[in-house]
Amino acid sequence: MAPERTKSAGAPRTRTEKVHHALRSAIIDQRLAPGSRLPEDAIGESFGTSRTIAREALGRLAVEGLVDLIPNRGAFVANPSLEDGRGIFTVRRALERAMVLDLVGKIDATIAARLRDMVAQEAALAARNDAEAIRLAGEFHLTLAQMTGNPLLLRYVTETVSRCSLVLAMYGRPHSADCGAREHSAIVEALIAGDAEGAAALMDQHLAEVASRALLSSRVEKDIREVLAAYAKDIDIG
Repeated sequence: MAPERTKSAGAPRTRTEKVHHALRSAIIDQRLAPGSRLPEDAIGESFGTSRTIAREALGRLAVEGLVDLIPNRGAFVANPSLEDGRGIFTVRRALERAMVLDLVGKIDATIAARLRDMVAQEAALAARNDAEAIRLAGEFHLTLAQMTGNPLLLRYVTETVSRCSLVLAMYGRPHSADCGAREHSAIVEALIAGDAEGAAALMDQHLAEVASRALLSSRVEKDIREVLAAYAKDIDIG
């Protein structure tokens, strides 16, 4: 059974978006192992849609760095090295420092309540599996990027969060998700207080801590149809 998910304002609507979202979740949830082949026909069969839709979804995932498209071979789940991961986190730390500095002064009572509610949900689910914790943590950062109102910043943050999520799913060592929730809470309170440098320093420290959790872990490849069957039940392609 696919993990239970919280709904967001950016919920997928088109067929391509729905398949893209489901595939992304399967990759981040570690149900599709790094290096796994992603045949268009198998994806189309799993979701009851065309190979064209599958190809478009894979193209979006390739832009996000979650899928590698290899000429004459097909699509594969990306398989970043630890060195790749370090580079991705370096870029992400710079982007998100700029993000929180831009947000200071834009947090009204409504936004403050929304952010506090997100952190509370994350803390309440801290005891759940690591894949779910990674997904929820990523949503927090994407929400902050959306709140800047800067579409280019949102695009780059989305891409780096996706790539970091894959790195953590591959290499992240077990840790308490409650730590991440507490760090997010501290960032939110600094933003609400209008403490620009404090919020930026907390974000940088938070991402440094996240990056430090990377360690090698074993992988087991699974059949793509078996994995996607659970995710196909959660979406309506029609």
